[in-house]
Amino acid sequence: MDEETYFGYERVPPQAKTARVRAVFDSVADRYDLMNDFMSGGLHRLWKRWAVELLDLRGASTVLDLAGGTADIARLIQARSDAQVIVCDINAEMLTRGRDRALDAGQVERLDYVLGNAEALPLPDASMDRVIIGFGLRNVTRKAVALAEMQRVLRPGGRALILEFSQVRAPLLARVYDTYSFKVLPLLGKLVAGDADSYRYLAESIRVHPDQDALKLMMERAGFEQVRYMNLLAGVVAVHIGCKL
Repeated sequence: MDEETYFGYERVPPQAKTARVRAVFDSVADRYDLMNDFMSGGLHRLWKRWAVELLDLRGASTVLDLAGGTADIARLIQARSDAQVIVCDINAEMLTRGRDRALDAGQVERLDYVLGNAEALPLPDASMDRVIIGFGLRNVTRKAVALAEMQRVLRPGGRALILEFSQVRAPLLARVYDTYSFKVLPLLGKLVAGDADSYRYLAESIRVHPDQDALKLMMERAGFEQVRYMNLLAGVVAVHIGCKL
């Protein structure tokens, strides 16, 4: 019997999760960025800008924006540095949306797009100076495998950064956040994106994602060193950073 994993709260075979996650993002691609603004009150833009600053980009670096989707993080990197950015995502609809948004904004140079699975990156060993994944790791079927792949493609001296929803550390805020996630978020999904179920899954996926300390341990087991994390908004979001020495 195949090992099972979580798709939201549901236990499913790994191959089923990969297909269903792809279907979720096929469904929400056109309204994904708009929904992010609604869901976070625009805070996701600040979190992503801060994450890009934490990459500490220097010179003509090569950066992998993993699960890069609509390329908003890639475009931040391209506008703020001389880095070459590779946007990699498993979902063709999201990549197309990201490429089109970059073209509309006149951001063409130093941006490349690759259709690929985070668990089997189509990139050589030690080919990236930085790897960043923003709000994408919780959707990966085999997270430990993806972390090992991130470590594999990094050059010595490189760093990986994971920006992801995490475990809220303030009890009162946690109760409010749960109510918002399971009552308001699906309603917003229905009204704005015409898809309540996908946003219900996204809320559930946060709850079954490893918490801050568990993810730190997973990164260390994948070979990252000097792993640390910082909480934002009392742990609604966390930033994990690991280095390859």
